Parts: sequence; structure tokens; C-alpha cells
Amino acid sequence: MAREHWAKTEPHWGLWATPESEVSALPPDVSGMDVIELGCGTAYVSAWLARLGAHPVGIDISARQLDTAREMQAEFALDFPLLLGDAQQVPREDASFDLAISEYGASLWCDPYRWIPEAARLLRPGGHLVFLHRSPLFALCARDEATASTSLMRPQFGLNRVDYGTSTEFTLPHGDMLRLLRSSGFTVDDLIEIQAPTPANREYHEVSSTWAQQWPSEEIWKARLTSPQVR
Repeated sequence: MAREHWAKTEPHWGLWATPESEVSALPPDVSGMDVIELGCGTAYVSAWLARLGAHPVGIDISARQLDTAREMQAEFALDFPLLLGDAQQVPREDASFDLAISEYGASLWCDPYRWIPEAARLLRPGGHLVFLHRSPLFALCARDEATASTSLMRPQFGLNRVDYGTSTEFTLPHGDMLRLLRSSGFTVDDLIEIQAPTPANREYHEVSSTWAQQWPSEEIWKARLTSPQVR
């Protein structure tokens, strides 16, 4: 799977491989931007950005994932820093980056009340935050084994940390996310709810294409740091 992602010449986002040309998740021109990928995994998002002329840095808590990322760097002749560490506590100075990005990394596996303020700390004034994760509707309808149903399985009020038996994810309702972003100094530019394509390009255990063609299984938030916090 890592090789498949690294080989893409255009970014394709999320479970349904939604092309960047359809959603415009990234800033119009990332060339020359300093980028931090929070929870980079195998760092394919950083690879996409490097090909677009950006200067990415990836951080992930999994040494195994980073080993795969380094193998891909060698195979695809791309080189950028990869850090072993916590995306909620990045060993970089304040205002070091122009773009912070997360696709199913920190945006799903880390506490939003920690990683979003950390992204704000890392960004320069006017910097961009882009992240993709599961939608609140998925979290509300997911059974304990993290598979989407057509019934509400948990309340929306108080939604944040969701334990699915063998895994834990973080999902905020839209109102809570909006308030968190604002309190961290961000202005929201867009919220893109992803619809699975018809016909579907793949199927997943956790969510079927039929479900995701009717309701958003994932979403992309885009924001800018317009009110940097005094530290």
C-alpha cells in the first residue's frame, strides 16, 4: 500500500482516493513551503508535497512506519527529514512551518485539544492547516468494531475519544471542532465532506461504498492561522 501511495503523481485523499483536482485541499502553490506532516506514517503525503516543490518534514510515533518511509524514499529518490516522535509535541521551534498537514495521522489518533494547538505553535502567521479524518457521522454510527451502521450507536454530545474495542480514535462534532480551531488562532476556510465515487474504486471492512455514497465517511478541514497565540 505504501508503494501505491508513493507512486501517485497527483495527491489522492482518504479511503476513496479522492483526487486533489476535485477537492483543492492544498494551498494553490506549495512550492517553497516548509511543511510538517503530523503523524506521517509512511510519509506518502510528504512525498506528494516534495514533488510539488515543498520542503516537508514528517513525524510519527511508529519506528516501523518510518522504516517503510525510508525504504520508499530510497526507491523513489526523494529525501526529506523523518522524525520519530509525538505529533502532539514536535521538536521544532515556534513558527517554523507554512503548512501543517495530517491525513489519518494526528488528526485521527491524537487528542485534538493537544495536536491542534501544537500545529498552531508550529505555523507562521498566515500558515495553513489541512487535515483529513473520519467524519463525526461515521463515529456516531460506528459499531464497537468500528464498522459503519445505519443507526446511531452513541450520542453526539460529548463525542471526542471513541474506543472501538481494539482501537481508539478521536472525533469531535463540528461545533466543538470549529470552536477549538478558533480558540487556537485559526480561521476556517473550508470543510469538505467526502462522498465515495460511483462506481466505487474499492471497498472497506469499516465502511462500504454504498454507505459512503449516502453519508460522508470522512472530511477535510482547511484553516489559516490568522490570530497567532502569544506564548
